[in-house]
Amino acid sequence: MRQKPAIAALRSMRSAPPAAASAVPVVARLSANENPLGPSPKAMAAAAAAIPTMHRYSDPNNTALRTALAAHFDLRPDMVLCANGSDELILLIALAYLEPGDEVVMADGTFVSYVMRTGMMAATQKKIPLRNGAHDLSAMAAAITPKTRMVLICNPNNPTGATNGAAEMHQLLAAVPDDVLIVVDEAYIEYATRADFPDMISELRGGRANMIVLRTYAKIYGMAGLRLGYALGDPAVLDYLSKTRPVFDVNALAAVAGIAALSDTEHLEASRAQAAEARDLYVERLTALGLTPYPSETNFIAVPLPAGVSDAAVVAAMAARGIAINALGAWGLPGVLRISFGTPAENILCLDALRDILAAQ
Repeated sequence: MRQKPAIAALRSMRSAPPAAASAVPVVARLSANENPLGPSPKAMAAAAAAIPTMHRYSDPNNTALRTALAAHFDLRPDMVLCANGSDELILLIALAYLEPGDEVVMADGTFVSYVMRTGMMAATQKKIPLRNGAHDLSAMAAAITPKTRMVLICNPNNPTGATNGAAEMHQLLAAVPDDVLIVVDEAYIEYATRADFPDMISELRGGRANMIVLRTYAKIYGMAGLRLGYALGDPAVLDYLSKTRPVFDVNALAAVAGIAALSDTEHLEASRAQAAEARDLYVERLTALGLTPYPSETNFIAVPLPAGVSDAAVVAAMAARGIAINALGAWGLPGVLRISFGTPAENILCLDALRDILAAQ
């Protein structure tokens, strides 16, 4: 059967063969940026209460969830579109807006899904090197041409955790033509601490029509397994994007849990505090090892290794101890590790193991 070359060139997402019985079990999974505190108790209670009705299809319009999110952000419900995780939204945006050969401007060293989803559409990817782990927004603006159809920004950036401030973001917005879509992925915004973090939702309230802001419940809300994300934007843009959505893509348990999670400020603050404490620990211990981590405002940290040390080799050595972390070579950052924050015990276990492994290099 005939295959599309752009899709055939991608790495398969099918599961790898089962691990051998002798494989070391994972004792600390610090590779997926999950919330070690788990989900909100309110979200768990809401999902549990909805279990008896899960034989019914969910509301395809996600009316209650969109209404709750709109109230949370002081937007109209028609400015909210929910989906099966923000990754699905990235896929749908690429499907809806890109033709083969269209240019997409993005960072070189950002969320790998941008490369995969725009690659599926055979788009031309213009990758701009990071600057101290953050997007070089002035260089990205300069890379825009008449063929550019989309600009992708991850703020805070995954996988480095670094952020861009309001002034430089607004300079970029002023440089982007009205017919170019700006996608701002704010999956980790709830962890951000800088005082001048850009308020993109105010741009939407002000009538900006060429921007979609992506958010997720997978990170600080601790609901990664329920797959729930949402887009904020101009109603006409979201109406068009909604035409690409599968019917019932948001499951009923995720929808009710998402509504409940918005009201659990105690869980949100505890999650922020846990990440801040872990971040301080990692910065202190990594710096003591002679390393210079990127400035993170997320629930993970990225750190370049000494020259000549393989990120893949370190990850393999950590895996042999049952500790899962990420090598970022495939993300465009060779020689860099990304470590998610875990429980206090997991963090100490990881840092001690990393110290021993680097000492043996």
